[in-house]
Amino acid sequence: TFREPLASYGALLESWARWSGEGFLRLRWTAQECEDRWQREVPLLSEAPLSIQPESIEDLVGTSLAFLSGLGGHDEAIRRLAEAWDAGEIGPAALFPGKGRIGAARLEEGVGVPQEVVSFLACGTLRPVLDAYFAECRSHLTETAWALGVCPFCGAPPGFADVTESGQRRLACHVCGGGWVFPRLRCPFCGHQTAKDLVRLDAEEREEGYFISACKQCRAYVKEVDRRVRWNAGSALVEDWGSPHFDLVASRAGYWRPLPSLVHLVRRPL
Repeated sequence: TFREPLASYGALLESWARWSGEGFLRLRWTAQECEDRWQREVPLLSEAPLSIQPESIEDLVGTSLAFLSGLGGHDEAIRRLAEAWDAGEIGPAALFPGKGRIGAARLEEGVGVPQEVVSFLACGTLRPVLDAYFAECRSHLTETAWALGVCPFCGAPPGFADVTESGQRRLACHVCGGGWVFPRLRCPFCGHQTAKDLVRLDAEEREEGYFISACKQCRAYVKEVDRRVRWNAGSALVEDWGSPHFDLVASRAGYWRPLPSLVHLVRRPL
């Protein structure tokens, strides 16, 4: 059951629901404007005119930091980030995904915030904002418009994957809520596609329709659900957050993921 792990995220989900976006401008690019970026393999956020006022997301930031504080082990990182935020040294844009990473490098190198904390904050803070920002551009994405393993809208790596009723693999972005079709026999993190290096991991008690896709080349993994079997499965975010036991299996096998789960955020031995 997903009830216990999902309960941990309750306050965060409530903060997303509270965010009204009043006066917030959405991206209204035409299909051609979006396609021009995707043909150049550029996520929309890289060239989009997005400006977020820090005060408009302070509730989201505060709730995300409180979540981390409740897990324990992150007090120093929280203090440093809060001080830099309050001093105006960093702002919302510092959490944006960039090429090969989530968040600005200075958060880790200058402020001293671990990468897993930065990645979590990007998701916890930006998800409702970017979801609304890209809402009018979602329909412009076709199955053949984007071939990379990062989100075509914000540039973040995938947080989960679905095998759809048609047998296609659809990657899901937790940072902005986007989704895109991607080959099943290719690693979305490094692009490797040699069959012998792409492995499937299962929990000790196998759950039909759920599995972990891992890459021996880059050691990254993504959890997946086959919706042809699990037709009543929840959203990608719910399925991911509700299954930390699969992350434990992957972590113990020596694999990693760019967007941390509870297993990676809780500071205790695996």
